[in-house]
Amino acid sequence: MTTPAASLATPYRSHTAGELRASDAGSTARLAGWVHRRRDHGQLIFLDLRDRYGISQVVIDRTATPEVHAAASRVRSEFVVSVSGDVALRLPGTENAKLPTGAVELRATELVILSESKTPPFYINDPDAPVDEALRLKYRYLDIRRQPMADRLLLRSRMVQAIREVHHANGFVEVETPTLIKSTPEGARDFIVPSRLQPGSVYALPQSPQQLKQLLMVAGVDRYFQIARCYRDEDLRGDRQPEFTQLDLEMSFVDEDSVMAFVESMAIEVSRATRPDRPIQEVPFPRFTFDEVIERFGSDKPDVRFGMELVDLAPALIDGDGTPASGFKVFDEALAAGGRVKAIVAPGMAGATRREIDELTERARRFGAKGLAYLALEAGGEVKSPIAKFLVAEVQRGIVDVSGAKEGDLILVVADTTVITADVLGRLRLGLGDRLGLADRDVLAYVWVDRFPMYKWDEESARWDATHNPFSGVVPDDEALLVTVSGDPASPSPEDPAGRARALQYDLALNGWELGGGSIRIHRRDLLERSFLLQGHSLDAMHEKFGAVLDAFEFGAPPHGGIALGIDRWAALLSGQTNIREVMAFPKTQSGGDPMLEAPSAPEAKQFEELGLRFVGLPPRVRDSSGHADQKRDEVEV
Repeated sequence: MTTPAASLATPYRSHTAGELRASDAGSTARLAGWVHRRRDHGQLIFLDLRDRYGISQVVIDRTATPEVHAAASRVRSEFVVSVSGDVALRLPGTENAKLPTGAVELRATELVILSESKTPPFYINDPDAPVDEALRLKYRYLDIRRQPMADRLLLRSRMVQAIREVHHANGFVEVETPTLIKSTPEGARDFIVPSRLQPGSVYALPQSPQQLKQLLMVAGVDRYFQIARCYRDEDLRGDRQPEFTQLDLEMSFVDEDSVMAFVESMAIEVSRATRPDRPIQEVPFPRFTFDEVIERFGSDKPDVRFGMELVDLAPALIDGDGTPASGFKVFDEALAAGGRVKAIVAPGMAGATRREIDELTERARRFGAKGLAYLALEAGGEVKSPIAKFLVAEVQRGIVDVSGAKEGDLILVVADTTVITADVLGRLRLGLGDRLGLADRDVLAYVWVDRFPMYKWDEESARWDATHNPFSGVVPDDEALLVTVSGDPASPSPEDPAGRARALQYDLALNGWELGGGSIRIHRRDLLERSFLLQGHSLDAMHEKFGAVLDAFEFGAPPHGGIALGIDRWAALLSGQTNIREVMAFPKTQSGGDPMLEAPSAPEAKQFEELGLRFVGLPPRVRDSSGHADQKRDEVEV
């Protein structure tokens, strides 16, 4: 915790609870804060007084100040008090080296109880005490008093401050974009807000400021950034919340390398300003293509803090004329069907128990694989495996050689389609890397991934979907693939050459999480319309959804590009957390609820009436004017 400037002195305090040092001995001071602990030794009462800056010990002596001692006798943990007195050195042998203020104490001459406290529902003065997360969220204002949570919010604040400083120093303009906008497809459901003044119409809460920041580039702002609030109505998990914060930036007259170079230098500066104790694994950040990371790591957000890369076993399973000839039907059939047989090598796991193997197999099935084969390389090079009887000795040796396995290692094999094989092994790799402690938890391993496929074919809707942002530009060499369309341009086909196009898209990953993604945008109306056609939008529909951008591109749009990085994810990663709720002051639960404010809540009938709405479907919880919830009504009539 940091010490504030002297200007933070108020009538309630001359110093903060983390500020006093040995050099202050002999002076007077007034402190204010929460009682962290109280120890009553009869004649002497000791209070540990806490504020966000630290803890100071206060001593009340009944002999010297009986009135103050009487007041202190009423004090309990989490009472808010203001104390004044003399700063003195602690008696030799009683110093507390764990506290910056541990050399001194405040000998109280006055104590005022500013606010009393009930007994908290969990220990606030024990940072290691296990507390159910539901209870922490219900009493989040108490949870934030605990040092671990307070420290994470302070880290997040330092990170955002560093972000702003870097951008302002590099000519960026901070612009706030509206949070009531038009609903447009961005990959997730919108949260919508009915308009009272325009009945029957709705606003949407932005999933991102994408169109607005591109319009700012057309407007000549040149370099824009924003710490933007965004909203997505999607299922929650450890790295997702319905409302979140992102660093949003856009730059004009740039190419991929220009944007990536700035973002990389900014990320390095912010990381070092926020966590100077955590080294960055490699600078410049490693840069991989999408195809390369899928082939090597089975993920487009690879954790490169450890090896255990995916290995193609085909060279050991195919004979000289290219025919699958491993002798094991599952492998041979997968290869014959155009699939893959790949493996990861778990170091030191040759002695895994049957239960451990079964758990890994079950995980592989949950991830989509039909099964999981394994070969344990025991002492002396002997291969132990249920499938060993199907593999001739030459094939067994080939698998060991190709995989690079050593004595004591366990080879885990998946045979399936290219996509499933990569995804399953990629997930198993991350889980085993964590379980085996292969990744250095202190290291920050940033990595760039680029050259993503421009589109992926959606069989159900018979259209091409943008793999990332629908405004992403296309690699110049592949631009002709978008223009050359099979058959009717308004009726996309999986045979369209566009399926081979690569996007000017780049993602920044950190320690196995996607930190954010960006792209160089299409800035020509004709090419953007062609891209939207491939994505199933008619000319009328695209004008309805994206008319402002399409029209703006006819008034001189500069080449531009940018990126959005998740503030919540970045803060979580820098503070060593696995859930973004741990760095958010007031997050939602897994079901999207707020147990502290009891949101979402039932609306009043009058609110529906004012908006010209009625609820049809599940029986609503509608409150009457007295606040009572009526569960029996089928709908609210207007």
